[in-house]
Amino acid sequence: MNVSGQQRKIAVLGAPIEIGASQRGTLMGPDALRTAGLLSLLEGLDFVVEDHGNMTVDGVAALHDTPPGNAKHYREIQRWIRTISARAYDLARSGAIPIFVGGDHSLSMGSINGVARHCREQGKELFVMWLDAHADYNTPATTITGNLHGMSAAFLCGEEGLDGLLGHEPRASIDSSRLELFGTRSIDKLEKDLVKLRRISVADMRKIDEFGVSVLIRRVIDKVRAVDGVLHLSFDVDFLDPEVAPGVGTMVPGGATYREAHLIMELLNDSGIVHSLDIVELNPFLDERGRTARSVVELIGSLFGQQIADRPTPTNAM
Repeated sequence: MNVSGQQRKIAVLGAPIEIGASQRGTLMGPDALRTAGLLSLLEGLDFVVEDHGNMTVDGVAALHDTPPGNAKHYREIQRWIRTISARAYDLARSGAIPIFVGGDHSLSMGSINGVARHCREQGKELFVMWLDAHADYNTPATTITGNLHGMSAAFLCGEEGLDGLLGHEPRASIDSSRLELFGTRSIDKLEKDLVKLRRISVADMRKIDEFGVSVLIRRVIDKVRAVDGVLHLSFDVDFLDPEVAPGVGTMVPGGATYREAHLIMELLNDSGIVHSLDIVELNPFLDERGRTARSVVELIGSLFGQQIADRPTPTNAM
């Protein structure tokens, strides 16, 4: 985000939710990233960093809608999503760049909804880049597992089946044409059919192998710039190859290399279009001596302008 003449601010909010996934342990993700130096790295890049700690839903009242039959832990996740959405909206309005640190990918149903509400009020088109091994475009009608982290992208695009999830919190769905699936390499049959029906842009690993990340990322950047839009980056750690990032519960071989991931982050920083960010699915319980957490922090450094050598760019910082 370019804030000319002003000190740049980042607001970090931990969302330690783990019940949207089948493998427990992601609730430790926010603190693992802090321990790996996330906050000090961002401060070293001349940002004013506000750490809002880790959220809790203790004391948040349950709603009384009818849960979908095939959505695990619906009621508790509903409490999380409502709360995250409200906090995300407030952080987006504050003028800071919000970073939502998870936690499993179900948190994005709240974080992006809150950011989208703010963008709608500002007359800005919000695009979402889904850096993920999975499409996460299941619904209660198509899911095999019933895990809500696999329905998060579909919910954001207004698909039916989780209509009561936000309760009275306003729903700000994005059009499916503004969702960019990037790095996809695992998708269920019915989910694939729905993605195809909605004509969602998918840069799977074959396309990345064929064209390279720079060509594909620039296409996304051009699409966002064409309408003077902004981008929310939803970064699932399993986007990376397991050799780079073993600390995930949904490991899929054949992911992005460390260098490919850094190039993506560097190009996005150069573009100046990223205004908010999720970091999800880091499971320190499965990591190797903090290796995945350190790699993620280094990638976030590239996203926010860390460079080995200065180089001319269209814009030097987000």
